[in-house]
Amino acid sequence: MVASHQLVVVGGGPGGYAAALYGAGLGMDVGLVEKSKPGGTCLHAGCIPAKELLETAAVFQSVGKAEEFGIQTSAPSLDMAAAQGRKQGIIDRLASGLEGLLAKRKITVYSGVGRLLEGRRVEVSAGGGETDPVAVSGEHVVLATGSVPRSLAGFDVDGRRVMTSDEVLSLSSVPRSAVVVGGGAIGCEFASLLSDLGSEVTVLEALERLLANADEEVSGLIEGSFRKRGITVETGAEVRGCVSTPDGVEVALNGKDPKRAELVVLSVGRRPFTDGLGLEEASVELDERGFVVTDEFCRTSAAGVYAVGDLIGTPQLAHVGFAEGILAVRDICGERPLPLDYSKVAWCIYCRPEVAFAGLTEADAREVHGDVVVSKHRYAGNGRAMILGETEGFVKLVAARNPDGSAGRLLGVHLAGPWATEQLGQGYLAVNWEATAEEVAGFIQPHPTLGELFGEAAMSLTGRALHG
Repeated sequence: MVASHQLVVVGGGPGGYAAALYGAGLGMDVGLVEKSKPGGTCLHAGCIPAKELLETAAVFQSVGKAEEFGIQTSAPSLDMAAAQGRKQGIIDRLASGLEGLLAKRKITVYSGVGRLLEGRRVEVSAGGGETDPVAVSGEHVVLATGSVPRSLAGFDVDGRRVMTSDEVLSLSSVPRSAVVVGGGAIGCEFASLLSDLGSEVTVLEALERLLANADEEVSGLIEGSFRKRGITVETGAEVRGCVSTPDGVEVALNGKDPKRAELVVLSVGRRPFTDGLGLEEASVELDERGFVVTDEFCRTSAAGVYAVGDLIGTPQLAHVGFAEGILAVRDICGERPLPLDYSKVAWCIYCRPEVAFAGLTEADAREVHGDVVVSKHRYAGNGRAMILGETEGFVKLVAARNPDGSAGRLLGVHLAGPWATEQLGQGYLAVNWEATAEEVAGFIQPHPTLGELFGEAAMSLTGRALHG
């Protein structure tokens, strides 16, 4: 017996549940295959738990600085079990809400591992093999099985001394010292988290700077901030593996002295999770890196089969997968949606200070557009930042230069500073709506807010700066 649906979604992370909920909202009969719990890595072992623990670290730091605000208190101590309990409580509430949404939309959820077969059929096998596989077919199939952490040769991930993001988010205690291998977004978040909780942290990055896809000045600020906090940063560091020692691990480096620590955290990216998905047998093409090949509407090489999220070679961000899930269903329904513009996607990194950006870096803007106009304003002069006691960082705007020399369309918005991730909204809209500096400078910014700095930077682009 084969259960039939108009739409079958394999994977219940942001891309998968977005596709399922959107399709069901349009009246489609939807089946969702999920091997664990709906929500995927983002909810259960990624975005949500990581940001909750980062907020725990931020509160820990804030309490430690309470005397600056005239509040007398003893030095704070950390109850990691309580912190992990709070984290799990947030995950459980969000997971329950998502499961309720799926039920409300009458989406049939199949618990098990999905394998794609020819003819848009999916075989669902329960974990452990206690029951026979269930056959599900769909007029259309959306693949959204996400990704898993990459490892490196010479690093044996044991979950005790050598960890990936999967394990470090469940730490029962704070290590005395840690080596974070990888200085991208995930690596910088973990380095910041562990340092703020009391670990002695070293970051090893193979490239010449941290956060290589961010604007170079943003990368420089983060590296400088890390060093001031006592985090050791080594760029151009080629790791060769690690070995256990009586009290931890030793990481070997090419041409440099080894690094010793209690714990190693591997943060070297994620690979698409296609294991056992049956893509070759179903005629779904993969590229040389193992990503599913799709067109601009997320269609794969197999008729009626789509792929979204971390399975395809687009930015590995939960909100991108979410948007792709909706894009795929809109295409299925014949809505003729516009393809996503990945060059203008919002990026948010939750280290301290936070980083957020959208659009082109200054270097990329100069390469594409030639001469540009740049404005940068620091939080040091912002009243709200002073009130918060967090004045490190800046807002940087990059605009095209008009023939008359004035600033034209905004090409990139880059923030590094307090609550930068919550301030990107107006900059993201401006870049995606191709607003000009003149238009953006006319926004009335509420006072006192951190967002005023965006307004001041925009006014500066027009030559009417009030400060600086």
